[in-house]
Amino acid sequence: MNWEDELYRHHGPLGLPFHFWTLFIGIFGAMTGSFLNVVIHRMPREESIVHPPSHCPTCNHRIPMWQNMPIFSWLMLRGRCASCRTAISPRYIGVEALTGVLFVAAWLHYGEEAPWAAASASILLAGFVAATFIDFEHFIIPDQITLGGVGVGFLLSLVAPELHQETSILAALRSSALGILVGGGVVYLVLRLGKFLFGRERIALEPGSRVIFHDAGIRLPDREISFEEVFYRESDTVVMEGRHLELADRCYVSGEMRLSPKALRIGDEVLDPESEPYLAAEVESLTLPREAMGLGDVKFMAAIGAFLGWKATLFSLMFSSVLGAVVGLGLIALGRQHWSGRLPYGPYIAVAATGWVFGGSALWERLFGAR
Repeated sequence: MNWEDELYRHHGPLGLPFHFWTLFIGIFGAMTGSFLNVVIHRMPREESIVHPPSHCPTCNHRIPMWQNMPIFSWLMLRGRCASCRTAISPRYIGVEALTGVLFVAAWLHYGEEAPWAAASASILLAGFVAATFIDFEHFIIPDQITLGGVGVGFLLSLVAPELHQETSILAALRSSALGILVGGGVVYLVLRLGKFLFGRERIALEPGSRVIFHDAGIRLPDREISFEEVFYRESDTVVMEGRHLELADRCYVSGEMRLSPKALRIGDEVLDPESEPYLAAEVESLTLPREAMGLGDVKFMAAIGAFLGWKATLFSLMFSSVLGAVVGLGLIALGRQHWSGRLPYGPYIAVAATGWVFGGSALWERLFGAR
């Protein structure tokens, strides 16, 4: 080891102490978390993430810099807007603290030997944070994160081949391209197979059973199903064949009805479900959507492959399934089985891929042998 390596080992980039960089990166990570809160709130609403500046969504009070310091401002304001005193979700301080911790973890894991890998891993982890919280709230992962992640991950392979356990740029680019294909392709096949086998739940009813769709959910003869349990994504659709279909202002003798969050289709007619608060019909069967994964998860896995390679995608797929099973069993044990259907799959993928970043590749070697 020459003297430059020894200096870096004890001090880090620019000759500054390694622990200085650790503190700096932790603060920078919390600041990034503050920006991610903006992304989490605005991106799924298709709002600009740069304009207008930070403001209270309740009273539109523009937040000055001193009230926008990561973590500390939330604590000083006791979790309330300084203007209207509306409560600010603990998610804000949680995202800031989590992002800071993840950035420091990436620096400690990669920084001493590969600072560019630490920076690239931090970008990936920031994407995981944003995707996880958006998916929890809206059951979507925006294309800006997934497809954008595919492009960014491929380009960062030029400067951080260590994320692919490679030493050459060419090998890293090859690993990234293969990761995109395997990540997106394998998960898409799993999605299609799962949809074919388990994508729908058919509820059989007694002949002449009356089913009522109202503003909160679906009323069956023996139970009530809330729309929150049915519609996780805009593409989710309830299908039924009924007779004597009754709307608030008209009737249909019979026909197939398809109800999604965006459209009510009766035969060839398309209606706005928001303007039709009531629908009743005699139904013999009802088909509800059941989907563990969506196309957003496919694109999400392709982005992971772009950053980490094809092995990481298979690792993430396998261990996210294990994690999902553990959570499901835990919810059953706690008597909260119905919650499992309300949890999106993207966060499981993000947690599993984070595990790969921080040592999952070593576990892969133990399980499957040579690289």
